Amino acid sequence: MIGPRRIFLLFIATTMLSWNNVAAQEHMGVNWISFEQLHDSLLVHPKKVFIDFYADWCAPCLKMDEVAFKDPMVVKQLNKDFYAIRMNVETTDTIVFGQQVFTNKRAHRRNPVHEIPLLLASRQDAPFSLPALVFMDSSFNAQARYFQYLDAEQLLEIFEKMP
Repeated sequence: MIGPRRIFLLFIATTMLSWNNVAAQEHMGVNWISFEQLHDSLLVHPKKVFIDFYADWCAPCLKMDEVAFKDPMVVKQLNKDFYAIRMNVETTDTIVFGQQVFTNKRAHRRNPVHEIPLLLASRQDAPFSLPALVFMDSSFNAQARYFQYLDAEQLLEIFEKMP
């Protein structure tokens, strides 16, 4: 259980970091955070969440990284309105989110996709595929999922539609 003092300290730290880095973030790129950082951030300052699931071998993922995620308007919008997470689906890292532990149970198999993307970006009628983009509200409820390359213009249109 997190006490009021810790929540207050997290809020102060998050606020100070965001004030100091707002201008720098817009010039440097998207302020990607981890799932561990997301949990505390949502407790202190609820905000929409954007998750980019990728793999090093995924050509559309690499193109989005070089084109869409470097677009100044996309960077500005993501840094302002979302907590942005970027996760390599093949990572073997153990991730603690909230009270739960997530691992890559398929690490030594063909198609070694981590448990988190399988939980958040799977579809009933199709196998998991990349790129996989998930938009969530501030309560961490999925609002939209996209499984394709999106350019900067398409991302900006989606940002406008997010409640």
